[in-house]
Amino acid sequence: MKTSDFLYDLPEELIAQTPAERRDASRLLVLDKTTGAIEHRHFYDLPRYLRPGDCLVLNDSRVIPARLFGVRPTGGAAEVVLLRDLGGGRWECLTRPGRKMRPGTVVTFGGGELTGTVEDVEADGNRVIRFAYDGIFLEILERLGHMPLPPYIKAQLDDPERYQTVYAREPGSAAAPTAGLHFTNGLLDDIRAMGVDVRFVTLHVGLGTFRPVKAENIEDHEMHSEYCVVPPDTAEAVTRAKREGRRVVAVGTTSCRTLESFAKPDGTMEPSAGWTDIFIYPGYRFRCVDALVTNFHLPGSTLVMLVSALAGRENILRAYNTAVEERYRFFSFGDAMFIGDVREGE
Repeated sequence: MKTSDFLYDLPEELIAQTPAERRDASRLLVLDKTTGAIEHRHFYDLPRYLRPGDCLVLNDSRVIPARLFGVRPTGGAAEVVLLRDLGGGRWECLTRPGRKMRPGTVVTFGGGELTGTVEDVEADGNRVIRFAYDGIFLEILERLGHMPLPPYIKAQLDDPERYQTVYAREPGSAAAPTAGLHFTNGLLDDIRAMGVDVRFVTLHVGLGTFRPVKAENIEDHEMHSEYCVVPPDTAEAVTRAKREGRRVVAVGTTSCRTLESFAKPDGTMEPSAGWTDIFIYPGYRFRCVDALVTNFHLPGSTLVMLVSALAGRENILRAYNTAVEERYRFFSFGDAMFIGDVREGE
């Protein structure tokens, strides 16, 4: 299949620049993955489409303030975005201006509270930077760093917590697992009360999520790697659900990719941790995930390909075109979809 098979026309004004005033008041497009039928709801209606016994799996990764502004030895400005923790104080980073960030360049942040030395330039242009500091790195980031909003969001974010899920607890992401931004603690309480088993995985989201697919044939695309964890209680809950014929509902493509990365052929799983570069596109046979809560994704992206694998490319493109016609809000701060076998109120 070709990347062009997953394109759709999106007016720029439909790219949400700010979050909804109330998290669960965003709109929800419901797509029956079997019939292609579409319904229009709000996110607070999600419990209508969940069933007692469902296992709802969310990504509890927390976005770190990974965008740093510093000074080069010449006095020129430098911008560094942390992408991936390589251990030992070394991080893979995006940098600006790239051509000035040669190996050996030392960048100073916060008047010297933090320094970073460029050690290497990778094939894709990212830099490996070793940071030096006294104290706890994440605490220094909280003081000096800024939230790394996606490049298509131009507006300032008044409250950084609106780019975190209400259940975010494991620091490490360079971007939010945005399908989870719609949940409130009250909505999660209601979902638990109806008999849904709510569990968590961790996948630290990298900015590779936003990279376009440049290969003409999607099979030639090289996926970025991200670190993820399936804790013991989640592995046990998912395994019980699969063995008992209950649904596993993933919240976000990150949770979906984590579950599918470690699931056995029958959908069961063991506690797991490691890097994943799984690429899910039409023709993929899902082992674990039965339904998905997700946002609307960039045209031609690997995430459009993933949801197309779950519901069929024709159904997804028709749903996306319907969302454009109905003036849904798109991308990170936009509206949501529920994709699954839909039997409302069951």
